This record gives sequence, structure tokens and C-alpha cells, in this order.
Amino acid sequence: MFGSRNLVSYSRRALASVTLIAGAMALTGSATAAPLPLFPFPALEQPRAVQPAPSDEGDAPFELPARFKRQTVNYPTREPAGTIIIDNPNTYLYYVLGGGQAIRYGIGVGRDGFTWSGVQTVTKKAEWPDWTPPPEMIARQPYLPRHMAGGPGNPLGARAMYLGGTVYRIHGTNQPSTIGTHVSSGCIRLTNQDVTDLYSRVNVGTRVIVMPMERRADNAPAQRS
Repeated sequence: MFGSRNLVSYSRRALASVTLIAGAMALTGSATAAPLPLFPFPALEQPRAVQPAPSDEGDAPFELPARFKRQTVNYPTREPAGTIIIDNPNTYLYYVLGGGQAIRYGIGVGRDGFTWSGVQTVTKKAEWPDWTPPPEMIARQPYLPRHMAGGPGNPLGARAMYLGGTVYRIHGTNQPSTIGTHVSSGCIRLTNQDVTDLYSRVNVGTRVIVMPMERRADNAPAQRS
């Protein structure tokens, strides 16, 4: 009877040892095996960033057609050097150099019903001028601002030369694509680069001849020199 109890006790100790060894082996194996994922679900694909569509508005500067680019041309005229001649029909401005030559600039002129002709003088010059639309323009376009400070966004552009006591000016523009068109309310517009060049040549008192739509300036063909 004593021997049976010893055998049972020995069997229990042996079983406990085997259990401990098995547990240790299981722990050792789990340490070397790949860890189980925290969330055992398939990974979701991240959505791709939406790329903006290409813009139709290019950042490249507007390229004037060759005939509207500033250039020195042969231009016989009886007017003295320093005179400005506005050729409304062909949208050119000539600055007479003398000796049968002139600097020709492409311009934008008055739209239908807003062209004018005559002789004026430059009575004032301004750099980055303010713009105050005259009452008659406000009456036609009541959405216009009553006043706008000078600067790159101002429709008068970089320079302005005021003509006599009229509301008309020779000025720059922040819309170079309008050069060569009949678009204004009677003012003469040039690119900002060209109006800056012309401004440097013109003095207060300069004579300005504005030709009517049905007649080209001086009826003389102008050829590039």
C-alpha cells in the first residue's frame, strides 16, 4: 500500500515536469515566430491623391503678333520730330523721329462709336496713375469702381499721358491681348513695356494727331527700316 502511494506521487511529479517542458518549448517557439497582427484583417488600399486637371490658362507671357511689336519703320511725314500720330484704322501709334523714320507701336483704340479724331497736346504725365472713371463711363457701366489706386491691377497700366482737357489718355494696359483691337472707350492703350518706352520720349506739350477711322495717318505706307 505504501508502494502504491509512492508510485502515484511519482507519476504526478513526472506529469508536472512534462507539462512545464512543453510550456517552455511553446514559449520559445512563439518568441522566434512572426508576431501575430494586432488586427487580423486585410489592409485597405490607401486612396490615391487626385491630381488637378491641366489648366488652360498658361503662365507664359502673351506674345504680341510681329506687326504690333515696337519697331523703327520708314515713315515719310511732314510732321516734325517728336510728334505722335495715332493711326486708328490700323491700330498703330507713330512717334516721329525725323529723317523719314518713326517708332511704331501696336495699340488698342476706341470701339465702334467711341473713336475720335483731332489734334491735342500732352498736358500731364503720370507713373502708375490712379483711375477715376468719368461720370459718363459710370453711367454706361455702373459696376465700375469709383476710384482705383495705381498699380499692376489698374487698367491704366504703368504710365499715362493725358490729352488736353479731354477724358482721353495714352496709357498702358494689364491686358496685352487687346493690342490691335477696337476695345476702349476712346483712350489709346499700349503694352506696359511700350508705354514706358514712349513715356520716356514724350514731354508735356507734345503734339498728338489722332486720325479718323476712314483715313490712315498721312496716307503714307510705313515700311520697317
